[in-house]
Amino acid sequence: MFPRGEDGYTININQVEPGTSNQINKMVSAMSFYAYRLMVRSTENHLLNYRQLLHQYLVDMYAKIEAERLLFIRLNQKKLRVDEYIHLKDAITNDSDPANHGKLVILPSTFTGCPRNMHEYAQDAITYVHHGGKPSLFITYTFNPNCKEMTQNLTNGQSKTDRHDLVARIFRQKLIKFMNVLVKGQVFGSVKYWLYSIEWQKRGLPHSHILIWLTNTLRPNQIDDIISGEIPNPSTDKNLYDIVIKNMVHGPCGAFNSLSPCLKEGNCSKMYPRQFIKETQFATDGYPLYRRRKPEDGGQTATVKMKSDSVVIDNRWIVPYSPLLLKMFDAHINVECCNSIKSIKYILKYVHKGSDQGVFAAHSSNNCIDEISEYQAGRYISSNEAAWRIFGFPIHERYPTVIHLDMHLENGQRIYFSEDNLQCRLANPPNTALTGFFELCKNDNFAKIAMFQNFIHGISQKKFLTGTSKVQLSKVMTIFDLATLLAVSILFTPETLIAITSDCCCTKLRVQQASKISEP
Repeated sequence: MFPRGEDGYTININQVEPGTSNQINKMVSAMSFYAYRLMVRSTENHLLNYRQLLHQYLVDMYAKIEAERLLFIRLNQKKLRVDEYIHLKDAITNDSDPANHGKLVILPSTFTGCPRNMHEYAQDAITYVHHGGKPSLFITYTFNPNCKEMTQNLTNGQSKTDRHDLVARIFRQKLIKFMNVLVKGQVFGSVKYWLYSIEWQKRGLPHSHILIWLTNTLRPNQIDDIISGEIPNPSTDKNLYDIVIKNMVHGPCGAFNSLSPCLKEGNCSKMYPRQFIKETQFATDGYPLYRRRKPEDGGQTATVKMKSDSVVIDNRWIVPYSPLLLKMFDAHINVECCNSIKSIKYILKYVHKGSDQGVFAAHSSNNCIDEISEYQAGRYISSNEAAWRIFGFPIHERYPTVIHLDMHLENGQRIYFSEDNLQCRLANPPNTALTGFFELCKNDNFAKIAMFQNFIHGISQKKFLTGTSKVQLSKVMTIFDLATLLAVSILFTPETLIAITSDCCCTKLRVQQASKISEP
């Protein structure tokens, strides 16, 4: 691939100050180096002409980048441990060896794409539901490889499958424009919350799952104005008709194509063909039943090509779409109205389910689980995803920010310690927002009746500040920047308190039982 013997990446490459040739002390990261290698230049970049070999190069180089990050985590977590303050205090009191206490945070939630990271994003989405109710719209936007931006940038007889670097860069720009249309353009109304997640299914094209919370809830009579499940009339809107037939037809599968990937045990897993229905109806669970008229009731038909045959389809095979978005972006854009709160948990898990995995392994309960090795063994990296990650594009974005509030029992706050600072950390356990909130409850009347997360959220929204001194607030906001909270829109969610010791629960029950017996 490099016939002139060019140097590859090393950790000793200095960055150069833009506009000059002066080197600075910062080093070039592996991601920056390979992103630089993939740029289109006026002088030919031979890497971009390697076609399928380029795909292998993308996967290998991203695997190298990820391995470097994971190695950093592994090497820097050997000395840093985390444990609950009360357990560490008991261990030192009993003259136990502190080196044997604490659990390694092997793969933290800050590592993009790891299980903890995906779980944390799912919890953030549930926070949106807690504050704003069910989402209004669920949108899936898939990249169209036949778009003009793609075809105009292919050179030297390249096909659209040869340039996954272009796929990543073009889809990123289109997604930014797409979100601007939804949020800033307010094509469906004012948006209160939003989030999206990028996915790649094996070697498939990138697609984005988007959830939108509108300020004003959609009424039933508005659904047909923004979402359609029918073939447009070609005599009134030929452009929309062509886009729908090109992008929004499911299959056809079943009797028309027995090898369709959507078939499970002979039935379509996407439930196509759908039923004819004269008017849009809200189902008791899941998505609404969109209007799909029969040909004799005014519905349209179309002829689509399947290999060497032509098949006539009707409205039962059309994926729900927004005519406005389809005309603007000319791609597969599935738009669904979130009707029932019962489907929300499924939608949130679907959006944050993460990338495909290629390896699964069962471990004995006696073995030490290495989360980094498990992640590396189970991951599946496609060349499309590798290009996206090399360019440093995000795979999740959301608004507003969600801050996690640590929940713990008395003396149960987490302590990060090493062998060098053990005694110091033990003598001065860290304050948390929860301990500060309990201190404030002693003197602040509103804090006594407010929920923890609601009180913190009230502070961030400039509410409940009268009658509460800055000194008292500082006890609660120990781990936050109050000025930042007052300047931006932030939601708060308490982390789930999963592990509760049995002795603590039994003690609480004994106290409750004793108090009942002592009552006259």
